[in-house]
Amino acid sequence: MKTITKNTYLKWFEDMSFWRKFEDKCRSLYLQQKIRGFLHLYNGQEAIPAGITHAIDISIDRIISAYRCHILPISMGVDPKKIMAELLGKETGTSCGIGGSMHIFSKKYRFYGGHGIVGGQIPLGAGIAFADKYFNRKSVTITLMGDGAFGQGVLHETFNMAMIWKLPVVFVCENNQYAMGTSIHRNNQIQELYKIGLLYGMPSSTVNGMNPEDIAKSMYPAVYRARNGKGPSFLDIQTYRYRGHSMSDAESYRSKDEINLYKKQDPILKLKTLILNNQWETLNNLTFIENKIKKKIEYCVEYAEKSNFPSLKKMYDVVYKDTNYPFIDKE
Repeated sequence: MKTITKNTYLKWFEDMSFWRKFEDKCRSLYLQQKIRGFLHLYNGQEAIPAGITHAIDISIDRIISAYRCHILPISMGVDPKKIMAELLGKETGTSCGIGGSMHIFSKKYRFYGGHGIVGGQIPLGAGIAFADKYFNRKSVTITLMGDGAFGQGVLHETFNMAMIWKLPVVFVCENNQYAMGTSIHRNNQIQELYKIGLLYGMPSSTVNGMNPEDIAKSMYPAVYRARNGKGPSFLDIQTYRYRGHSMSDAESYRSKDEINLYKKQDPILKLKTLILNNQWETLNNLTFIENKIKKKIEYCVEYAEKSNFPSLKKMYDVVYKDTNYPFIDKE
C-alpha cells in the first residue's frame, strides 16, 4: 500500500485542478464549434482517477472506460495536448483525429478507450484481464462504467464469467446518480449497486467518490486481490457530475439546489482547504499552480489548433490493416 503524504495531496490538487480546467476549456471550444459531435465532461468526478492511479501500477496496469473519457488517459500519462488535438479532430491526436471525444485510446499508456456503446467496454475489460491471466502477466485491468450500464445484460454475463475464471479485473462504477437524465432511483430496482456484485460472490462495496484518499484505500485490496489470482472485485463509487450528461443536455431533470448541494462537496475545493488548513502550502503558491495550469492548457489548445486535419488516406491507414482494402468497391 502506497503511503499517502502531503506531497500526494499536493499532486492530487494540481492534477485534479488541471483536469477540471481542461474540461472547462473543452466546453468553451465546443461552444465556439471547434469541437464537434458529442462532448461528455468530467467535472466533479476528478477524485476517481486520482485515487485509482495512486493505487495501481500505471507501468503495467490498464484502464478501460465508457465515453466520458478525456481525463482518464491523462491520469495514465497520455500527453494532454494530444487529447486536445483528438477532440479538435487533428491528425496529431491520440487516434489521428478520427476517434474524437468518445474514443480516446492509447495502447502505449494502457488506456483502452473510450467506448460509445453503454456497457460495451465491460466484457472488453474482462477480455483484457483474461489475456493477462492466460499469458501469466501481473497486470490488473480497471474496468469503469456508469450507473446506466447496470441495465445491460452483458454486465451480468461478464460478472459471472469473471468470477468463474477469477480474472484479474476490478469493476468500478462511476455512479454519478443519473443514467443520462434518469435518476438511479427510477431506473434500477436494486439502487445500492454494490449488492449486484455480491449476488455473484464478488467482494463489493460503496465508496465515497468525492475524496481521492477514500478511493485509493478502497482500491488497494481490490487490486491486490486481482493481481494475486483471487479474482475480481466491484466498487460502487458515489460521485456527481456538475455538468450535464453531454453538451446537448438541458438538465431539466435536476434542480440547481441539488447541484449546489453537491458543489459543497467539490473534491478540489476540499483538497485546497485541507492543504491550507494543514499549512502544507500557502495560498499564493496554490494560486501560482492554478495560473501555471491555465498556461499549460492554452499551450494544449495552441498545439491542437496549429495541427493539420487528417487526410482521407490517413483514415484508411489507421483503421484498416489490409492495405489492399478488398472490401471497398473501387468502381
